[in-house]
This record gives sequence, C-alpha cells and structure tokens, in this order.
Amino acid sequence: MPTTNTKNKIRNEIWETLQKNQQTNRKQGDYNKIPDFKGKTQAAKKLRETPEYKKAKTIFTAPDTAQKPVRYNCIKDNKTLIMATPNLENGYLLLNKKAKNEPEKASDKKYAKNYGEKIKTIPKIDMVIEGSVGVDIKGNRLGKGKGYGDTEIKDLLNKKAINNKTPIVTTVHPLQIKEKIPTEKHDCKINMIVTPKNIIYTENYKL
Repeated sequence: MPTTNTKNKIRNEIWETLQKNQQTNRKQGDYNKIPDFKGKTQAAKKLRETPEYKKAKTIFTAPDTAQKPVRYNCIKDNKTLIMATPNLENGYLLLNKKAKNEPEKASDKKYAKNYGEKIKTIPKIDMVIEGSVGVDIKGNRLGKGKGYGDTEIKDLLNKKAINNKTPIVTTVHPLQIKEKIPTEKHDCKINMIVTPKNIIYTENYKL
C-alpha cells in the first residue's frame, strides 16, 4: 500500500478514535485538522515543567488550536514567541509587548496578528513546538497532510535558526501516539512528545 494511503488511514483512525472516546473539543470532530484534544492545557503545563522549556528563551510554535495554551504560557513566562501564521499565508509573527497585556487573545491564532509583527529574519530558536495528528516513540510525526509542519522545520534549519540538537516538541493526547508512523524522505522528526501526564523523549532526541 502506498505510504500516502497508509498515512491517510492512520489519520482517519486517530480522528475517529478521539471523537468516539470524546477526547476532542470539537463537536464535529477533528477531521482534516490538527486535533484540538482534551487535556491540552495539562499538556502545556507538563511541557512548562521540563528543563528544556525553562532554559528556552526564544520559542517557535505552530498556530494550531491545540497549542494555544503553550503559546499562552510562553507569553506569561516572558519568552520571545515566534508563531507561524495559519497555512503560512503571512509568514511568521514575532509577538510583541502588547501580547503581555492580553495573553489570552494574543495566543489565539484568530487575533495573534494584532499582537505581533511580521518578520523575515528569524533569530536563534531554543525550542520548536509543532502540532501533530499522530506520532510514534521513534520521533516520526504525522501532520494533517499539507506539509506545513515539515516546511516550518526545514525553513528554520535552512535559516540556521535551529540545529539537530534543538528540541522539537509536540503536545498530543495519548490516543494520538501510534506504534508506527510511516515516513517519506521529506518528513521531519520530532524529539519530545508531551501528553497531559507524560514527557516522552524519542529515539531521535540528542542532548
């Protein structure tokens, strides 16, 4: 079976499982989206406890709804926050001082553009946080199928904003962790998986 078909099958299994077990915040399910999983706030809190997060001064995040609590924490913790705009339509935003006054709105992808400025030059990034549909403990990641996560990571690598030791994290529900995620050459790996209760360092993690 072609890898693309296998990936789509796994995506649908995860979306269906989350909805069946009432572990998504979307009444209609997460189909064709990064899951807005229940427990995302607890996962963000768990990430906040890690030495990698505490050490990071500049953090890059995807705009997914599931990572909104992560962005909120970054703002509250006075991290320099760089966010990809939805579908990369407007490139990358650097959240500015106004975000600190209204972290709830600033961390929401619908309003973030009002609290940030578009940047072309990306500074050194200490941690990358991506949304995922599925992951495995080897660090293989499955997005919603449009390639934005891989594009963001590769762009940061090409711009030398990150290197192979930079923590690349995803926050997910345990039901999104699969035994094996199929990969293709263009797929980027992650090295930290954070759930509401656990921190998993993948086989791709490098100190």
